Amino acid sequence: MTPNIFEKTNTDQIINRINQLTPSTQAKWGKMNVAQMLAHCNVTYEMVYENKHKAPGAFVKLILKAFVKKTVVNEVPYKKNSSTAPAFLIADERNFLNEKERLINYLIKTQQLGASHFEGKESVSFGILNSKEWNNMFYKHLDHHLQQFGV
Repeated sequence: MTPNIFEKTNTDQIINRINQLTPSTQAKWGKMNVAQMLAHCNVTYEMVYENKHKAPGAFVKLILKAFVKKTVVNEVPYKKNSSTAPAFLIADERNFLNEKERLINYLIKTQQLGASHFEGKESVSFGILNSKEWNNMFYKHLDHHLQQFGV
């Protein structure tokens, strides 16, 4: 069972793992450096809290809901080197401390809003999700990338 990201204890554990990262932490797999990985993880929260990313068109959203949603919101961990959506590709250099601070702030905000805030909330990509689906999406994405960087 996926840990509940809406519970402070679990959020604190994720934040503690993030705090173990340094600008020189090396990935065990993949192409991103640690600052890019943090920026990549921030995209999930930007899609929830910011109006920075263009929503997919109706056809693309239909495809995402039909073929990608289950993989993203179920409890099965992601495989190494899985493909990602274009909005999540981070190719430019990022500031480690800024991205780290942003991610921690998003995690605290999400935990404080709680599961009830996310129950029936619409995802930009996948439509209406229940709080368990939001939890799985948030937690397993973070866990995947923190494992990628050995924390």
